[in-house]
Amino acid sequence: MPKAGEIKKNSAIEYEGGVYFVKDIERSVPQGRAGGSLYRMRLYDVVTGHKIDQTFKDSDMLNLADLVRRPATFSYSDGEEYVFMDSEDYTQYSLNGEAIADELLFINEETQGLMVILVSDAPVALDLPPTVDLLIEETDPSVKGGSATARTKPARLTTGLVVQVPEHISTGDRIKVNVEERRFLGRA
Repeated sequence: MPKAGEIKKNSAIEYEGGVYFVKDIERSVPQGRAGGSLYRMRLYDVVTGHKIDQTFKDSDMLNLADLVRRPATFSYSDGEEYVFMDSEDYTQYSLNGEAIADELLFINEETQGLMVILVSDAPVALDLPPTVDLLIEETDPSVKGGSATARTKPARLTTGLVVQVPEHISTGDRIKVNVEERRFLGRA
C-alpha cells in the first residue's frame, strides 16, 4: 500500500468502496505544520465518471486498484463513443467521448503508444505516450529568419489543440507535442 505522496497521475485507487482514477494532483506544504505535505487529488469514478476532489496527508495509506493496460490504436468514432482496437488480440474497446475529452486533443488514427486502461475487464480510460506527432492545420504564415528569435505564435492542430510554436513553423508542418505540458517540442 503506497502513501499518498507516492501516488502518480493516471493511477487508480480504491477509495470509500469505489475505484477512482487520479486525473490531477496538487501538492501543497502548509506553513507552520511540521513536515506534512498535503496532496489534493481530483478523482473520477471509473464507472460513473463522477468527479470528487479529495485531500490526503503525505502519510495516508491508499490502496491501488487492479489495473490492466492494453496497447491499442484509435479505430473510429461512432457518435459520442470512440472505439479503440487492442494491438495484440484485436479486441475493440469503446470509451465515451466525455470521459476522454482531454486525451482526444492528442489522438488521431496514426497515434502510436496508446494504452487502454481496464478495470475488471471494462475500459475506463486512455493512457497517452509522453509525446505525440500532430499536423498543423492553421497558423500564421512563417517568418523568414524567425528561427533566430524566441517569439511564438498560436497554431491549431488537426485535433483541435492549440499550442504555441516558433515563428518559422508553418501550416502543414508535422510537430512533436509534449502531452503533459501541451507544449511544442520540435518538428516531427
